[in-house]
Amino acid sequence: MRISPDFSPLGLVLAVPLIGYVLAEGLWGKRSYDRMRQRRDQDPYALIGMFRRWISGSWWAAALAVLTLLVSPGVHLSDIGVRAPEEPSVAIGAVGAMVVALPLLAWLFYRSARAGRSPAKNSQIKEMLPRTSTERRYALAMAVTAGVTEELVYRGFLIALGVDVLGLSVTMAGALALALFTIGHVYQGWAGMVLVAAVGYSLTYLYLSSGSLLLPVCLHIFIDVLSMVVVPWATARTRNTDVVPV
Repeated sequence: MRISPDFSPLGLVLAVPLIGYVLAEGLWGKRSYDRMRQRRDQDPYALIGMFRRWISGSWWAAALAVLTLLVSPGVHLSDIGVRAPEEPSVAIGAVGAMVVALPLLAWLFYRSARAGRSPAKNSQIKEMLPRTSTERRYALAMAVTAGVTEELVYRGFLIALGVDVLGLSVTMAGALALALFTIGHVYQGWAGMVLVAAVGYSLTYLYLSSGSLLLPVCLHIFIDVLSMVVVPWATARTRNTDVVPV
């Protein structure tokens, strides 16, 4: 993948608060998650409130990234992956792998949930898994939000910024963006961050090999919907532990 972004001075000024957000997201997310976890059993709206804040923050970051691009005529949409895949063979191969692997993965998760072996049950993020229909709707909104905004900010925007401002190669800029993406999920603990890094690497590789954010966005949304909505719902339904929807 080759890109040649040229951010304007105003674009670089607008990029400063966005970089600040990215650097602070890990700490903010962990504090927000810890606060929600402490109140989870007493406050039925604790999780919903956290999701609302995270969704709002994510879309504000994405909007700031878009504004930065709008005031930078030297940055084209193709520089942030808003284009069709460069190599059709890569896209076809990726789509084929997703068509085969993702339904199989969903089935395996569902079977594990039915058997009471859901990996989310004892994970660091178990307290953010929805228990009611309302929470599931917010979890779904959070999954879609993360899939779109995180790919735009971490894959599209940060890689382009690293290439232009820091003079990095696309590969090195991708590695730096992946490190920031992983740190942004510090609330998930070390084990969760290792998994985030592995998934983030796959998303970065898919982006750099195809030149398009479309496939990473779709894959990101699917993974988050599976882990945050489908698996908890299947587990609750199997064990009859779902609380009355509110």
